[in-house]
Amino acid sequence: MSAAGLPYTGFRRCAKGRFIDFAAPKEPENTGMADIESLYRKEDGKILIEITLSSVLQLFNSFDPAPFHEKELDSAAEHYIVETVKDFPRKTPFKIIMYLPPDIASTERARKIPSAIHNHFQYKMLVSDRKFRARFRHGRESLFIGLLFLTLALVGRQLVSTLENHLLAQLFADALLIIGWATMWEPITVLLYELWPIIQQKKIYEKISHMEIDILPLP
Repeated sequence: MSAAGLPYTGFRRCAKGRFIDFAAPKEPENTGMADIESLYRKEDGKILIEITLSSVLQLFNSFDPAPFHEKELDSAAEHYIVETVKDFPRKTPFKIIMYLPPDIASTERARKIPSAIHNHFQYKMLVSDRKFRARFRHGRESLFIGLLFLTLALVGRQLVSTLENHLLAQLFADALLIIGWATMWEPITVLLYELWPIIQQKKIYEKISHMEIDILPLP
């Protein structure tokens, strides 16, 4: 059972001899969205994302030399929060609750956890934005190059096709057409398929960066 009294699937990760528990409820087979939502505790209409820690530092990447309030989150904790948000419709409200031992929950460092989590996901949002801009620029440049090459290929094919009764000329003309359209594959892939997942991920990071977070002592 989780600290909140819910059954969960044992997503327990050892970190330097300590355990971090993510209150991920068991999902029955063929579960619909309404059923999934019913498996999570709610507070004031918000889905609760509950995490139990044995220490504050357990939540963060121990290899990150940054100051505490700027530290990178532990990858398992980040994954759990992000994947939980992904499981629900975009407008679903959430609240994160961190459970800590009573002697730690009231410390100054524990009170800085919400701002540290917000800073982490604001940084992830900025990284996603830079990634989007870089991929969009690459797609735009690829589109220009692809259109230019396709135009040259079509012109070359037209010129080659004027050579009548020449098999090699016809094969070369067809090859130019195929290569011309092949150059359009990269910009089409980037602009139509690669950018949208980045946009969606950025929206999730933005949502978490403004999420309400409570620090509570373990009962």
